Amino acid sequence: MEKPSIKPNRPYFSSGPCAKRPGWDAANLNSAWLGRSHRAAGGKAKLKAVIDEHVEILGLPEGYRCAIVPASDTGAVESALWNMLGARGVDMLGWESFGLDWIKDVKEQLKLDDVRYFEAPYGALPNLSEVDTDRDVVFTWNGTTSGVRVPNADWIKDDREGLTICDATSAVFAYDLPWEKLDVVTWSWQKVLGSEGAHGMMVLSPRAVERLETFAPDRPLPKIFRLTKKGKLIEGAFQGATLNTPSMLSAEDCLDALAWVKSIGGVDATIKISEGNYKAVAEWVEKTDWIEFLADDADTISYTSICLKITDPWFNEKSEEDRLAFVKSMVKMLETEEAAYDIASYRAAPAGIRIWGGATVDPKDTAKLMPWIDWAYATAKDGEMKAAA
Repeated sequence: MEKPSIKPNRPYFSSGPCAKRPGWDAANLNSAWLGRSHRAAGGKAKLKAVIDEHVEILGLPEGYRCAIVPASDTGAVESALWNMLGARGVDMLGWESFGLDWIKDVKEQLKLDDVRYFEAPYGALPNLSEVDTDRDVVFTWNGTTSGVRVPNADWIKDDREGLTICDATSAVFAYDLPWEKLDVVTWSWQKVLGSEGAHGMMVLSPRAVERLETFAPDRPLPKIFRLTKKGKLIEGAFQGATLNTPSMLSAEDCLDALAWVKSIGGVDATIKISEGNYKAVAEWVEKTDWIEFLADDADTISYTSICLKITDPWFNEKSEEDRLAFVKSMVKMLETEEAAYDIASYRAAPAGIRIWGGATVDPKDTAKLMPWIDWAYATAKDGEMKAAA
């Protein structure tokens, strides 16, 4: 197969850390609050601005609280689990690596008494109709490592008695999230914003705040997880006085990314870009006979972490080890050609391709990538068949 001649202008398709915003330059961070205490007035003002800009751009409902927390999205999710679970029964949902990690936390670390587990293999969702939202529920909105998302929030009751705790790290800014159905939402700056990692965001509904102030878990809480003091919410965490020392350079980078989001039209624009990336891949998949989306149901295909499986019988007759090696060879070709970086599937997922389609990726670049994947597959397959002959 002839090598394509047109390459993506920006071959950054990693699913985390993700591509920087178009036009990004380190010089844009010259106003960072560096060499000064993050607890000085100027430092707190920068961090409060990160919080306030998120609240405004995302259109959070009145009464919802937003904070910067330590340790990226992982720290945000685990802080919610350690602080809030145990007040009532909980339903845990897992269908990809991170959701399964939260299940592992509850099973092996928290060891709660009343827990139901709903699991599904990569490519599928658990039966959401069986989930009881009068219990607490922990789930990912968008499975970053499987490319499978919940299609909607219809399965969550408006008058639920439990809390919905949603890991939305690869969903915030890419989907129109139904905030009123979500009580705890977590994400990190490194995903759809394409900003630097290490810090997480947490949004709490009034019901979640009530849980924090009325429920005292019978377990030790590390300092960086604590959201209350003497039975009251630690207000400072929601005003820019972070629980630990943040990177002010990363905070400036996040402010730069948020300013870019506002400049292109807000969340409506970032959603449209993500949809455009999905469409570019979907059009190629439709006319390509050796690949399909990993998601079983079209309504659950992710627009951000777009995961693909190779369906060629020749490929699937290989051992899993050989399949992984084959994909690795394809990815290496694409990196060498500077056509795409970091598009192998997640290490725990089935061997395949994963393309980030968040808002910092231009759908035109995604469309330009598709012929290169065709070329890499044909070249790698041809090489193996000739070697075996």
